[in-house]
Amino acid sequence: MTDTTTPAPPAEYTVPQERRVVTEIPGPKSRALHARREAVVAAGVSSALPVYIARANGAVLEDVDGNRFLDLGAGIGVTTVGHTQPEVVAAATAALGSLTHGMATITPYESYVQVAELLAQHTPGDFPKKSLLVNSGAEAVENAVKIARKATGRRAVAALEHAYHGRTNLTMAMTFKAMPYSAGFGPFAPDVYHAPGSYPFRDGLSGADAAARTILYLEKHIGASDLACLVVEPIQGEGGFMVPADGYLPALQRWCNDNGVVFVADEIQTGMARTGAYYASEHFGLVPDVVLTAKGIAGGLPLAAVTGRAEIMDAAHPGGLGGTFGGNPVACAAAVAVFEQIEARGLLAEARRIDATFRPLLEQLRAKHDVVGEVRGIGAMLAIELVEPGTRDTSRTPHATAVPAIIAHAAQQGVLLLSAGTYGNVLRFLPSLAVTDAHLEDTARIIDDALAAL
Repeated sequence: MTDTTTPAPPAEYTVPQERRVVTEIPGPKSRALHARREAVVAAGVSSALPVYIARANGAVLEDVDGNRFLDLGAGIGVTTVGHTQPEVVAAATAALGSLTHGMATITPYESYVQVAELLAQHTPGDFPKKSLLVNSGAEAVENAVKIARKATGRRAVAALEHAYHGRTNLTMAMTFKAMPYSAGFGPFAPDVYHAPGSYPFRDGLSGADAAARTILYLEKHIGASDLACLVVEPIQGEGGFMVPADGYLPALQRWCNDNGVVFVADEIQTGMARTGAYYASEHFGLVPDVVLTAKGIAGGLPLAAVTGRAEIMDAAHPGGLGGTFGGNPVACAAAVAVFEQIEARGLLAEARRIDATFRPLLEQLRAKHDVVGEVRGIGAMLAIELVEPGTRDTSRTPHATAVPAIIAHAAQQGVLLLSAGTYGNVLRFLPSLAVTDAHLEDTARIIDDALAAL
């Protein structure tokens, strides 16, 4: 069993902010719950680590057996401000007692308007903006496509290779990797295209050359006059946290603007302070026509948004947008509190602190282990791509078997890690901004041990 020697957590934490392993992983209570789950939950809803969480706070999860895990995934980037952040919980609790559901398209309420105001303020661009609130990232992508088609009168949708945009029928078609996301679930929505993107570690192209390749594909395979929108993750998420080459994204935006194509930034994973800016687009000088927000916006409650130029968003006729639960008042109250906490706690700077602390530790691992091909990412969105031994400077052969081995090793030590990448060879880090430098140093030591064991 293990226990870290990090300092005692601040008194305000309800779960001690240190990892602790007191049983085997998973423990007996988790195994019992998993047996119950297998009898009643669809097999497609799999679990990467079948430990059953009883409570969470800050950067730590505690399971039903009393094991505590340092969470380097934050629910895949959702609990960015920290698990059960007190002010967010208080705001949601107050809303729950006042208005549980209002159906914004029938009888609206102030918190929906507040969230739209905050999105207009914090998304890139100083032009008039309007928003639609929905339930999930995939629903935001679907609605962005609807709005772009209505605004342009065009049919086609383009995404990039290695993209992930969701699991609904349309977004499965937009997601590049078939297994496990779309394999066997077709037929899919038509008029969806995947253009080559920018993957500097593997394609070696400059931003200008990568953009020229993307634009050539768009012009030759679709035609600008038929393209409603180009949907781009500024930093690709599930695809492997690829940061595009300098100049790539601005070149795409210029081409879209010149050809009347709606440029949509899918910031579902990159937004809400994750990269040290409210939106990752800011790092690249992008001013998208439409920005998609989800995951971290409401501190763990389901909420997503489509925010864009007012004239584009208003293209849809009254009644053409909406949904029963979209912009739920409890989730909206939580989102307002998240925006407030980003400012009050200086969380943009905290994301930059995480980068400044963790990136050098990961670079040290790269210097020590030749299976670490590249360290990349921005802010609290970092990753290492693993390659087969001896190939880092040649073929860079993906080392897919290494990632599950490292994740399993870390889990036994009380650290929760996530995988990513089209080739399954990327270890990604999406900690909450409550993670400490000591937590990051501890994580790096555990990964070092796991890499040595390979």
